[in-house]
Amino acid sequence: MNGIRAAMRKGVDAWARANTPDVWCMQEVRAPQPDVDAIFDGFAADYAEAGRVEAPASLTRVNEVCRVKGRAGVGLLTDLETTDVRHGLPGLDEDVDSGRWIETDVRTPQGYTLTVVCVYVHAGNADDETKMAQKYRFLDAMLTRMGELRDEAAHGGRQAVLCGDFNIAHTPLDIKNAKGNVKHAGFLPEERAYVDRWLGEYEFVDVMRDLAGDIQGPYTWWSQRGRAFDNNVGWRIDYQFATPELAETARGFVIDKAPTYEARWSDHAPLTIRYDV
Repeated sequence: MNGIRAAMRKGVDAWARANTPDVWCMQEVRAPQPDVDAIFDGFAADYAEAGRVEAPASLTRVNEVCRVKGRAGVGLLTDLETTDVRHGLPGLDEDVDSGRWIETDVRTPQGYTLTVVCVYVHAGNADDETKMAQKYRFLDAMLTRMGELRDEAAHGGRQAVLCGDFNIAHTPLDIKNAKGNVKHAGFLPEERAYVDRWLGEYEFVDVMRDLAGDIQGPYTWWSQRGRAFDNNVGWRIDYQFATPELAETARGFVIDKAPTYEARWSDHAPLTIRYDV
């Protein structure tokens, strides 16, 4: 979101009314709880007006505000039946790690159950050892939980999908200027190796890449500086990583890149994937 309050001023409510996703994961909400509640109330009214729920109160709303003011924050809305919600990654209790991970177990009307994780990984900074240590600590904790989700899915339990801003471009196909960024956070070899493990050892599927094939991009984030957006000098750092059974049901994706720089409500564009479950 790059701040949900800023996104509201720039027109995210119009996107919400036009799309009303079955599950909507938001990252970098960056707002105190009363403001999140008020904005989520408005989104719930949009879902009710669209006929997705009987009344605004029927829409499930989950969020976690970061304990560091003005940082991070994740949120999730869904019109599906919700059976459980979990906040945070076990073993991470520092304030800077809050507002970055929520899990919601949902069930479709046909009885298909899955775990949806809303993720906002630390951005990191290659010139700041503390920030990189925070990022790697978070990624290590993710590995433990992803292993558990993989094992549950492989043994007949809930399938899972991790949706969010992972702040890592995996390969040169995921970044416009690969050579110029090999020493920058977000494209460091050490960071990219985690994605290698998610897709290899942990058997998750990069669903959008699986659908798009080996093409350049498409990107989901463009710097606010210069003419990066206009020239499509972007990064693909927003993903959906799904367990194999769920990934096989993916039918298509959309990246809602705004038509102009002025029309953007974030420096990211929303990634929507349709699953036939």
